[in-house]
Amino acid sequence: MQHREFHYCWEWQLRASPQQLWPLVSDTNRFDRDSGLPAYEDEQVEESGARGRHRVRVRMYGILLEWTEEPFEWVQPYRFGVIRHYEPGFLGPLQPLAQSRLQVELRPLPDGGTHLTYDLWMRPRNVLGYLAIPFQAGFISARRFDATFRHYDELIAAGEAVVDEPGRHVQFAPGGRQRLVSLRQSLLQQGANATLLDKMMTLIEEGDDLALDRIRPYALADFWDLPRRDVLELCLLATRVGLLDLQWDLLCPLCRVAKESVARLGDVNRQVHCNTCNIDYTANFDRSVELTFRPNPAVRQVEEQLEFCTTGPQATPHVAVQQVLSPGASRVATPELEPGRYRLRTLELPGGQFVRVTAGGQSEATLQAGDEGWPHDELLLSPTPTLTLANSTDREMLFILERLAWTDQAATAAEVTALQRFRDLFANEALRPGDQIHVGSLTILFTDLCESTRLYREIGDAPAFGLVMDHFDVLRQAIHAEEGAMVKTIGDAVMAVFRRPVAAIRAIMAAQQQLAAPAPGRRPLHLKGALHYGPTIAVTLNDRLDYFGSTVNITSRLEKVAGGGEIILSDTVHADPEVRDFLAEQERDYLIESFEKTLRGFDEDYFCLWRVKMRLESGELEIGN
Repeated sequence: MQHREFHYCWEWQLRASPQQLWPLVSDTNRFDRDSGLPAYEDEQVEESGARGRHRVRVRMYGILLEWTEEPFEWVQPYRFGVIRHYEPGFLGPLQPLAQSRLQVELRPLPDGGTHLTYDLWMRPRNVLGYLAIPFQAGFISARRFDATFRHYDELIAAGEAVVDEPGRHVQFAPGGRQRLVSLRQSLLQQGANATLLDKMMTLIEEGDDLALDRIRPYALADFWDLPRRDVLELCLLATRVGLLDLQWDLLCPLCRVAKESVARLGDVNRQVHCNTCNIDYTANFDRSVELTFRPNPAVRQVEEQLEFCTTGPQATPHVAVQQVLSPGASRVATPELEPGRYRLRTLELPGGQFVRVTAGGQSEATLQAGDEGWPHDELLLSPTPTLTLANSTDREMLFILERLAWTDQAATAAEVTALQRFRDLFANEALRPGDQIHVGSLTILFTDLCESTRLYREIGDAPAFGLVMDHFDVLRQAIHAEEGAMVKTIGDAVMAVFRRPVAAIRAIMAAQQQLAAPAPGRRPLHLKGALHYGPTIAVTLNDRLDYFGSTVNITSRLEKVAGGGEIILSDTVHADPEVRDFLAEQERDYLIESFEKTLRGFDEDYFCLWRVKMRLESGELEIGN
């Protein structure tokens, strides 16, 4: 017997714009939680589902519902939808539902605001479904959806976000509140900023579980409008005292969802499998490994893996358009795109069509997937294009238009491990013996004291050793001030890493000036150094996180080229726009000249190098090597 399909259409006039509402309305995991729907008991990706189908199991009113979920389809920030096919499963013929379809549309109003339409079609399988659908969807869900959408609109109007919301069922561990007070005092004693700490305490004490399940320090800093480094360092310090736990999330390079989370770098598996995208990928510190936090369960208990609906648009916010097209079909989409580079791909075909969004780009374009492959030319599009997506194959295709730029709100392992604060607090964090992980491009700095042998001979071993230790303290402070990290000392030399070349230059200049300045009871010291920027590999050496590769080797050789008080820059460092601007401001105090030289171990190459040397009023600084 074929039962009629129920159709419900709810509409709202909201004050916020579609762009403001989209992150909340399309976060189906949060929306389902906020509107009272149950969490998943189980979720699996179908092995044969090249289109990314999911099998889901949910218990509702004691009844176990099972369905196969088609991929969500959406166009940012205007509409999304999904189709679910319910299986007989455990209930057999008593399964009340056969299919449901959802379509949400956000249409901008001429005078501002949004006309939001929520369409829901549900087809019952039997009489039980015929009775249950009007009660659940027509009565209960209708009221809950209304309250949730209006609540989101009020949050936006008040300039707030879900991070501000108090948790509905806050569960502190036995003695957890007392520990929270004690740990706050401990953090204050260790120098934590009181204002920032109070924000963190309020979040842990009152925040809801979804906000605390995966605390991203940079996203939190942006929301609080505070320096990212301050928030990250507070999270690191809070982990050391036992307020937070850290975790390393291993992100899939395609869907960018965390497929594994581990507590230590040494537990990172280099090879990870994403069952959603059906790919194996290698953990990469620069992209694939992100540091996140959650409350320590001895303070507050946060339920793990809260899953209400994990395949909606906000599960992959870098995807601007996702559409399923049948063989030979085409469809028009009108997304709103941020400037930058994009790629159109499908799960079934290798490669993709590269796109760059710019103000002068085309306002209309056809993007076609075919067995003959993708075009090699980069397509230029306007930020609000009209796109025709065409499937010229004989197979169903899932089209995905995604931003290529990774979010800068991710505190990646490459960045975190290059921070002095992290290395000081987590000195034992290291990779498994033998592991080598790419960390992207870093700036490597090598420094050395000039005439240290004469120093030991002239003033004696003990006083000279004290000066060398003091010089390490000066360097450590200068490196930390520029968000770098001291990796190791080698005799009188130091190796440090930075994310940005200009930060490394500022650090060594500050250290040189402080060490060379006359001071009562202290002999002036002269420092030389060298910088190079390039791809680097992370390894464990002597139980500590270390770096190696050609970039490190070249920098080490460059330091030998430096004379007293000099800084040698590779051409790669000098070509950095920030470095050029900074050096242009230093021309009154520094002499900057280029030269060429071969380096030991790289004899076949002449390196274009730059010498930076401090000037004195009486002329250039002259110090022996």
